[in-house]
Amino acid sequence: MLLTLSSRFVGNVYLIQCKGRIVLGDEVKALEAALDEGAREFSRLVVELGEVSRLDSIGLGLLVRFSERMRRRGGDLRLAAPPQFLMDLLKMTKVSTLLESYATEEEAIQSYLKERPTGTAQKRQGPRVLVVDESADLCVFVRTVLTQHGYDVRSTCSFRDAKTLLQVDGVEYLVVGPSTPRLSAETVMQSLTSLAPRAKALQLDPEFKIRDVQEASDALLQLFASSED
Repeated sequence: MLLTLSSRFVGNVYLIQCKGRIVLGDEVKALEAALDEGAREFSRLVVELGEVSRLDSIGLGLLVRFSERMRRRGGDLRLAAPPQFLMDLLKMTKVSTLLESYATEEEAIQSYLKERPTGTAQKRQGPRVLVVDESADLCVFVRTVLTQHGYDVRSTCSFRDAKTLLQVDGVEYLVVGPSTPRLSAETVMQSLTSLAPRAKALQLDPEFKIRDVQEASDALLQLFASSED
């Protein structure tokens, strides 16, 4: 089976799900490209391997190389759901001491979320915000604007991942976008506020994503300002 990849971000963690073989050739090149894409913005990576059928030495070397690269930036690369053959391989080669593994992707993600921020990260934190919308681009836009105005922002395109984030991190604001897969924005809002009852819940209007940059930025900041009244 050839390698297929899917990626998403969960707060400040970037997750890559792998299915098939990770071997020298197009497969390794595809995984390297996905890791490079994630590493442009994130230093905390998770590679989910539950449906990987084969991993050769080049593939393993790629994972170790990126774990070292992320650690130099203060992050890491961690494995999720490695199959038994891979667990045996990691132990045999003693690479298990270099690559942390977790039974599920949720555990791997939470391993990052439970870590205490240090140094600069602590100084930069303002009011904590969680943004949820199926559009990655909308999430990035909202996160960028709010971060520039002093907020400590996490975002995700997945309702399930939003619940994972809230189980670990408390937030002061919940921002739900107009586009959510299979669930209405109202349903998402109700479910998430039950996990963060003290958070101020804010919902972006359906026209938000088609506004120009300045208008959307002003509307977003006004929404926060109104919540303070």
